[in-house]
Amino acid sequence: MRGKITCNSSNMDWLINLFTDTDSIAHIVLLYALVISVGIALGKIKVFGISLGVTFVLFAGILAGHLHFTGTTNILTYIQDFGLILFVYCIGLQVGPGFFESLRSSGIRLNMMAVSIILLNVACAIGLFFLVFYKGGPLKGETAHDLAMMVGVLCGAITNTPGLGAANEACSTVFGADAPPIANGYACAYPLGVVGIILATVAIRFICNVKLKKEQEQIERERAENPHAKPHKMTLEVKNHAIDGRTLLQVSQFLGRDFVVSRFLHDGHVSIPNRDTVMHYNDRMYIVCAETDAEAIMAFIGEPVEVKWEEQDMPLVSREILVTQPKMNGKTFGSLHFSSVYGVNVTRIRRNGTNLYADRNLHMQVGDKIVCVGPEDAVDRVASMMGNSVKSLDAPNLATIFVGIMVGIIFGMMPIAIPGIPTPVKLGLAGGPLIVAILVGRFGYRAKLVAYTTTSANLMLREIGLVLFLASVGIKAGASFWETVAAGDGLKYVWCGVIITVVPILIVGTIARLRYKVNYFTLMGLIAGSTTDPPALAYASQTAGNDAPAVGYSTVYPLSMFLRILTAQLIILLMCAA
Repeated sequence: MRGKITCNSSNMDWLINLFTDTDSIAHIVLLYALVISVGIALGKIKVFGISLGVTFVLFAGILAGHLHFTGTTNILTYIQDFGLILFVYCIGLQVGPGFFESLRSSGIRLNMMAVSIILLNVACAIGLFFLVFYKGGPLKGETAHDLAMMVGVLCGAITNTPGLGAANEACSTVFGADAPPIANGYACAYPLGVVGIILATVAIRFICNVKLKKEQEQIERERAENPHAKPHKMTLEVKNHAIDGRTLLQVSQFLGRDFVVSRFLHDGHVSIPNRDTVMHYNDRMYIVCAETDAEAIMAFIGEPVEVKWEEQDMPLVSREILVTQPKMNGKTFGSLHFSSVYGVNVTRIRRNGTNLYADRNLHMQVGDKIVCVGPEDAVDRVASMMGNSVKSLDAPNLATIFVGIMVGIIFGMMPIAIPGIPTPVKLGLAGGPLIVAILVGRFGYRAKLVAYTTTSANLMLREIGLVLFLASVGIKAGASFWETVAAGDGLKYVWCGVIITVVPILIVGTIARLRYKVNYFTLMGLIAGSTTDPPALAYASQTAGNDAPAVGYSTVYPLSMFLRILTAQLIILLMCAA
């Protein structure tokens, strides 16, 4: 019968080849699609409210590798390295804008506590290596392999996948084709690492006899006593004869306080003032300042009064404008002369969820939201100049991303000579792009690079890079995983990982609580941030019911992420390459 389709063994050869021909592009794509989809699906399963998330892709890859469902080593390595570069670069762009700000005085104590946890993690890992695995002699051959495996355990114990990527890349540099499968050590330590971080946080609560209700009350008291955290608006009437005839700039310089005057009422006429506007007795002005400065400004200028600004002879509007014009990137607010040229005042800026005052020396960045006050036609002109187009921010700035990656790779491959080390070390494909991304995220505007990407775009690129890296590492490590866990040192890796996870958190957490009186909710965020562990942050936020854990997490996360990646890499480069 014509047209009849028969199915026999020969007709099924294409399907068999699809799963067995490791040189086939279709096989490679199918392999990654299967490993990633299965890993993400299984990672959503929660046990006692905790899930492994996207990291389960690593375990799916290990299973595929163990079942000999694999691919050509060169292709797996290429995809692994490309995924790693994309992942760490997007992390750098994310933490870059806040990296240096987190090192300022307000966050220095929390960051030093986070650094202490990181250093203790490293000390525990190296100490356990010498106590459990070291057999004597120089750090070469099998001994160096054991140390590298402990670095994998370290990364798993503190649930830091970027650190694993950096360490894995360093292993390739030091050991070449004979690199140990450190992902196996990571896989052994990771599950209890997720649980251990949360359990250690809970243990501190009982060791220090923490009462959650009192911690909440302390947070509320601190916020009430810290009024500089939010803006204050008021209308003042000039009642100080000493400033009659003085300009706004002179008054501001004498006071030494930051404030913005957005509307000025003189002789019944409303105007938009600038730095050269002269103040007279009985003039009225609408002021935005820090709440902590309000009393001093009021005492110096005059008493608060009520003015219905919308009913005055010059109706004004207040509008939030989005900066989307690339040529505005990096310009200072003072250089744009908003008040003198455009007749509007910028009262405040919102950047990455944070309210900033419109200081004239503050550099503008694409993605900023500025609040403009002035006549409607003038505000419209400023909006046109700024771009104010949400749609234009939907597309990521791919040129900046790949220029940064190019510079990062060049920087990472640059040999750095260190005294006492026979072979120059390199920051590699993880360290180089990470450092460059942090610098681009913070200072890119100086080179006219628009580093802004929407949160969703950054997260998408980052997650794609992460799953490609995890799948590649898992598939390559799968062939030797069973030997490592069952017949090798797998159980040792598990309990060593628990020690690396729990001991530093208990030591630093207890000292932070008892000696420095750090609020427990903030401490929970600090611990989650120092281990760069989102499940721990989710648990902390759920327990606290406020944003204190998120503040602690975001304060220490940039520096912690950088150090986690750097230390994992340096242990191998400095100790195994000796």
